[in-house]
Amino acid sequence: MSQITTCTFFKLESFPNKLWAFSQMQLGHAHFKNIAGLVFYKLLGSGAENGFSSKPNFGTYALLCIWETEIHAVEFFENNSFYKKYKSKCFESFTVFGHAAEAHGKWDGKQPFVSNATLALDKPVMVLTRASIRLSKLISFWRKVGNVSKSLEDYDGLALSIGVGEWPLIQQATLSIWKTQAEMIDYAYKNKKHLEVVRLTRKLNWYKEELFARFIPYKFLGKWNGKNVANFLDI
Repeated sequence: MSQITTCTFFKLESFPNKLWAFSQMQLGHAHFKNIAGLVFYKLLGSGAENGFSSKPNFGTYALLCIWETEIHAVEFFENNSFYKKYKSKCFESFTVFGHAAEAHGKWDGKQPFVSNATLALDKPVMVLTRASIRLSKLISFWRKVGNVSKSLEDYDGLALSIGVGEWPLIQQATLSIWKTQAEMIDYAYKNKKHLEVVRLTRKLNWYKEELFARFIPYKFLGKWNGKNVANFLDI
């Protein structure tokens, strides 16, 4: 069986639960030692807007995992005590399963995704963009990215976009899910605000490390925004 990637989003409401989740950004790593089939993982906080955001959202967190097989992922979600405790504190949570189709760049000095799927223009796509921003470039970067985040709101083909990161301000990522790859490409190559940021990224050398990956999402489990996500791309 082939490698898969999962991303679980957690939404918390009460202050004690939000505080607990925030503490797990550091303390939670102790629970990910020697998990069968786990190739790579990241505990991620979130931003307050669709994409990159300097404003934290203390009510939403994410867990990105790469697994040797889906069997290992299911075993974790069904039996892992830390995951069960995290989920019990959530108002809502959902997990998307995906096969990597392409990946470029590095995360912590390595490229962890093994491509084993083929994208199609008329099929759904999940996109991960991640960057570690140079300290000397923080001001110029944050002055420009806000407009790009807001521009996502105008696209009907976008099912979900959440800005996530390991550290506020300096290590940021966006994970977005699109109803079709064609609609994602339309945004990426025709949206003027997005194209301007791409141009400035190359010109100003904002990032000391970056990664871009596309996945075919094939299963959704859980609830988000009050709705069952089993038919996530139809809502």
